[in-house]
Amino acid sequence: MLTYNVRGENIEVTDAIRNYVEKRISKLNKFFEDSVEAIAHVNLKVYPDKTAKVEVTIPLNYLTLRAEETSPDLYASIDLVTDKLERQVRKYKTKINRKSREKGFAPIDVAEPADDAAEEESDLAVVRTKRVSLKPMDAQEAILQMDMLGHNFFIFSDADTNGTSIVYKRRDGKYGLIETDE
Repeated sequence: MLTYNVRGENIEVTDAIRNYVEKRISKLNKFFEDSVEAIAHVNLKVYPDKTAKVEVTIPLNYLTLRAEETSPDLYASIDLVTDKLERQVRKYKTKINRKSREKGFAPIDVAEPADDAAEEESDLAVVRTKRVSLKPMDAQEAILQMDMLGHNFFIFSDADTNGTSIVYKRRDGKYGLIETDE
């Protein structure tokens, strides 16, 4: 069951907006087991040019769903983000669960990275640190996770080699794999 954390930037989150967000995003509950407890973090922003941006992040034990959409209408942005999230869940359910059943794996847990800001004045200063828990998976599942998070790379523990690997998106739109020698 999803709970909601709705925040507004340059906009007051009224009961009508909150109810609409909850109604639309609650449609995703049908994809989860009843035992799933997650918080949907919803950030609503309105810019001076009257466009509205909606960002939704739903960290789950085995997956982090994230989508954002900008349009002239706040309610349309909410609808578009919900549609994106639904597509992500469907894609995950069909690809990963089918593959897991074929190989005999249980669903994979993906931990939400923790954010720690470090302040330094050097050009080489670390301005953000993330801690990730490497879960065993194959390169295709890592690419799917990377795409769902909207990142250009993803670090994972390769289930086949038991080593740490990195998948990344190349400039030509294809994917690369970096394997480590351990």
